[in-house]
Amino acid sequence: MDKQGSIDSQLSSGNKNTGFAASQIYYSTYRVSKLTSHLELHPKDYSSQIGLWKLLGKRKRLLAYLFDKDMDIYLRILKKLGIRGLKGR
Repeated sequence: MDKQGSIDSQLSSGNKNTGFAASQIYYSTYRVSKLTSHLELHPKDYSSQIGLWKLLGKRKRLLAYLFDKDMDIYLRILKKLGIRGLKGR
């Protein structure tokens, strides 16, 4: 899978485990960008909006988990992906 290979190559630790929180965050960010571009073309696609909201919630929970477990990887992911950190943390 080419998409997964590019995500794994971006991971600084080189961990090939797809269950690893950092790789899940990378993959969900990729899916968020795809859904966002889809919703720009189809603004009334409410099913995709709900899917995007669920995906953002899952990514937020994964970021909170990573924040608690390993702050160094959390900060590297935020910097590399260019996403905002969690509020109040």
